[in-house]
Amino acid sequence: MNFAQEKQGASRYSGIGAVVLIHVLIIWALASGLARKVAEKVVGPIDVKVIEEKVKPPPPPEKIVPPPPDLKAPPPPFVPPPEFQVTAPAPPAPAIQSTQVAPPAVSEVRPAPPPAPAAPPAAPRPAKITAAMVCTKMSKPELPSVNWSGEALYKAVATVKAGRVTAVEITPLRGGVDRKAQRALIQSIEATLRDTYECPGDHVFEQEFQFKVD
Repeated sequence: MNFAQEKQGASRYSGIGAVVLIHVLIIWALASGLARKVAEKVVGPIDVKVIEEKVKPPPPPEKIVPPPPDLKAPPPPFVPPPEFQVTAPAPPAPAIQSTQVAPPAVSEVRPAPPPAPAAPPAAPRPAKITAAMVCTKMSKPELPSVNWSGEALYKAVATVKAGRVTAVEITPLRGGVDRKAQRALIQSIEATLRDTYECPGDHVFEQEFQFKVD
């Protein structure tokens, strides 16, 4: 039996057990927060300060000054003088155009016709034409039988065609005559003018007729 080999095996197992125990302790310390306290004590609190950086304003832009203009005028180009003079030909004379002017038109002047002879003035007509001026035969109207008494006056305007009375217009000049008597008197005047008056030619005359019944 080899006692040396047994001793080496026992020491190897004891070393492995010690390593395992150390690992178990470390894991337990980490789990219980021991390691955090140890780290805080070792490291200590850290002060944090915020430092503001001062920003410088940008510099103002530089003013660009344009260069002064060149006031010197460029020299005129050199033109050599001509060795000989050239004369331009004279322009041709304008052609003379002959224009024929038509003779002025002669307007025919006709003499004015002689004025027409003035018509002879018409004979002035009298303001009032009566039956005695144009009629050759006249009769008095008969007094009709009427139940009336007094005076009546009428004016008759008669139109004559070819010597005979064709139309009569009678106007009473005095009132006070009843209708029945007035109608009979007017009919008597019209019958006398149409049947008994003879007036040669064509005329329009006036005639008054007066009746008086007592």
